Amino acid sequence: MNRIAVCPGSFDPVTLGHLDIITRASGLFDEVIVLVSVNKMKTNFSFSLEERKNMIRAVTGHLPNIKVDSFEGLLADYVKQIGAIAIVKGLRAVSDFEYEFQMALANKKLYNDAETVFLTTKAENMYLSSSVVKQIASFGGDISHFVPEQILDDIKKRLVKEK
Repeated sequence: MNRIAVCPGSFDPVTLGHLDIITRASGLFDEVIVLVSVNKMKTNFSFSLEERKNMIRAVTGHLPNIKVDSFEGLLADYVKQIGAIAIVKGLRAVSDFEYEFQMALANKKLYNDAETVFLTTKAENMYLSSSVVKQIASFGGDISHFVPEQILDDIKKRLVKEK
């Protein structure tokens, strides 16, 4: 039996925190699908869906059991459709847990055959989010400690405003 997990997110852009969770999930499951969300509630993306998928491919190329996909609809429907056994979510703080716990219960109700697995972030990534990266970059700050080196220049070209 192939143990498939889905690691969903907007990844706008992918950060070292995301990469850490994806990498650790790849060691726990036979296959991990990094699912780039198509969320109609979020409209102010800095990177297109294809750009986000390509960035994830660029930083996970060394992980042979990682696939990248996107889906518009309910996460539980996607998980059921591909036969995944788990949804992997990264947690930075207690505030993340409250929201993610509610989502996990809803997903379990919608599709009982998959578990939500929470991976806590490493301490050095507790504050890190795509929003933090975008804010720092927009003021010309150094984001090299927050995003994978392979995509640093692409992110800077898009987000860093000239001083």
